[in-house]
Amino acid sequence: MSFGVLQVLAIVVAGLVTLAAVALFVRTLAAFVDRFRLGQPETRTDAPGLRTSTLLREVLGHTRMARKRWVAVAHWVVMVSFGLLFLTLVTAYGQLVDPHFVLPLIGHFWPFEWLTELFGWGAVVGIAALIVVRQREHPRALGRRSRFWGSTFWQAYVVELVILGVGICIVALRALEYALGRATGEAWATALHFPLTAWLGAPLAGTSPSTLEGWIIGVALLKILISMAWMIIIARTPTMGVAWHRFLAFFNIWFRRHPDGATSLGAVQPIRVGGEPVDFENIEELDEDAALGVGSVQDFTWKGLLDFSTCTECGRCQEQCPAWHTDKPLSPKMLVKNLRDQHHAVAPWLQAGQEHREAAAQALEAAGGPGAEGLPEQLHGIPTTAVVAAQRPLVGETEGDPTVPDGGGVIDPDVLWSCTTCGACVEQCPVDIEHVDAIVDMRRYQNLIESAFPSELGGLFKNLENKGNPWGMNARLRMDWAKDLDFDIPVVGEDLESLAEMDYLFWVGCAGAFEDRAKKTTRAVAELLHTAGVSFAVLGDGESCTGDPARRSGNEFLFQMLAMQNVEVLTEAGATKIVVTCAHCFNTLKNEYPQVGGQFEVVHHTQLLNRLVREKRLTPVSRPDAADTVGAASTAESVTYHDPCYLGRHNQVYAPPRELIGALPGVQLTEMPRHGEKSFCCGAGGARMWMEEKLGTRINLNRTEEALATGADRIAIGCPFCRVMLSDGLTQKQAEGAREEVEVVDVAQMLLAAVRRADQEQPG
Repeated sequence: MSFGVLQVLAIVVAGLVTLAAVALFVRTLAAFVDRFRLGQPETRTDAPGLRTSTLLREVLGHTRMARKRWVAVAHWVVMVSFGLLFLTLVTAYGQLVDPHFVLPLIGHFWPFEWLTELFGWGAVVGIAALIVVRQREHPRALGRRSRFWGSTFWQAYVVELVILGVGICIVALRALEYALGRATGEAWATALHFPLTAWLGAPLAGTSPSTLEGWIIGVALLKILISMAWMIIIARTPTMGVAWHRFLAFFNIWFRRHPDGATSLGAVQPIRVGGEPVDFENIEELDEDAALGVGSVQDFTWKGLLDFSTCTECGRCQEQCPAWHTDKPLSPKMLVKNLRDQHHAVAPWLQAGQEHREAAAQALEAAGGPGAEGLPEQLHGIPTTAVVAAQRPLVGETEGDPTVPDGGGVIDPDVLWSCTTCGACVEQCPVDIEHVDAIVDMRRYQNLIESAFPSELGGLFKNLENKGNPWGMNARLRMDWAKDLDFDIPVVGEDLESLAEMDYLFWVGCAGAFEDRAKKTTRAVAELLHTAGVSFAVLGDGESCTGDPARRSGNEFLFQMLAMQNVEVLTEAGATKIVVTCAHCFNTLKNEYPQVGGQFEVVHHTQLLNRLVREKRLTPVSRPDAADTVGAASTAESVTYHDPCYLGRHNQVYAPPRELIGALPGVQLTEMPRHGEKSFCCGAGGARMWMEEKLGTRINLNRTEEALATGADRIAIGCPFCRVMLSDGLTQKQAEGAREEVEVVDVAQMLLAAVRRADQEQPG
């Protein structure tokens, strides 16, 4: 067969494969749009300029990816090469027709050639590095501790081999082009134009031009076939997140919750029906068939569905998840992956008419149900796989491994209720998937529609509804913490009518009022504010739970009742500035009460106390030698600080507590390996504080062990929930032989001890 015939054959093959690949790809893109439209409406188009700048910053700067530095470098090079080297694919098509083909104008422009070679080699080296990372962290060696556990490996291998193959083809073509130019005496065939491939082409000196031309056509065809095969594979596999994130991530980042790039944490999004937040004051006006929360995949918003398809299965969320690390069935990655698969599986059913759906469901039942053998490929024009998928409950008992259910519900209840809503998954996700909102929305449906929630929450809800606090304590006991203080605590409604002349309202919180260990923090903060000359008052028995545990466990009705009641009380009291010791109260008052009309300036006690120290209104001196009896604690020589999730990740308050500890003379802060944005949850969030950990090991023990391993004498906290969990963990570890002198104390207690020492040293 002559050279010309082979060339024509190559052109025909490339043309046919390209037409098929492009047609399939475009069809799948259109299907994606149609499938995302199955979700509920939601507006995410405000501040387009800011969204675009955020997109450019995150993509080009790899701001989220940078948390794994060398992985980020390799991924950045591969990502940029994917775009820049598209022109080499265009060149390859031209080389099938004419092996000497170069792009007009820029083909021999040496800066373009340098970029081509730099990123051609970069693609090879970068993807090789990522291949090594995936193999070194493979589940075969690390088991569940691998962030790639549960990822679809064949898909990852396809993507890796495609990038490696294309990169090698680019480098090979450049070397062959250099050799052909030298063989035909072209002036541009110099090292200036081939800075990184001339050395590969040099050994081909003496090879005939026709042979080199044949090799160029062959390698160009191979490059095209690899690229088009990849396009066909991903077009046929819309659930291939490791490939599709290359296209969808740009949209997912642009449509993120906060246009400025803030992490999608803090406030839980309100329940929406038809795209609009539900007005709970007029709830009776809702259609009786309206879904409250998410009970089926189409109840998610279109952005939620986009989230699921954008997941690249990198496992960074799984790597940080406290539930997964303590051997519970929840993996944020697997949860998103299962929801994505369900969305695409059920889409043909949802897109069919109501009559066809009813007929198909009846035909499936008549044929023996979802597990029957010999089912036809279609039932009344709907793929049988879609009809079967539609019969699965979104949340329900599953068969086999609950993380990868092969029967029953799509999401196992143990998966759904294991979440602490700590936000580690959202914080780490490089493509801005909003896992916590998806989990809370599914909990809402289970709670409000199905009445299916852990039995322990029944008592919690009853206490919140009847007594206004999780412990079911009498409201008259809310001021017991202030007994025996040597100054008066003014109560709004009793000692003063409004807060007009006060600097702050001190929101004590349920734990701060009723939990004995948290009372020490409350007393310490009150004494520090009094010492600093900050005027404040409290609500006394007019205060109720903010509703945080109710909302995060899905009982939105109860949250709304508590929130609206509290907003009314705060508004009548004239509250404008609020200081709070509980990270959960802080987050709710600051970020969620605006949803029900409560606009307040809210500060955490560590923020306010840190400011008072900087302003010299509080003066810590040398470290006291022992604890006193009124709530202060010795600061100790060595302290490790635990970041509360709802103070740190949800609200980005990391520095003030550490600055306070740093202001204590003679105290050394020893950080735990997991701190700051990577801090490990204590296990209390998401209403988990009121639920038993029946699966795996206890989260608080995992965190306590990490704190003890630092060798610190004190475990400092900034949230009463964390104090309860870590104190319980410490008690158990000390019973097993851990050091008895270690204590869990609030930062405010340590500051109070040092400030009291200063008062004692005052002359007279």
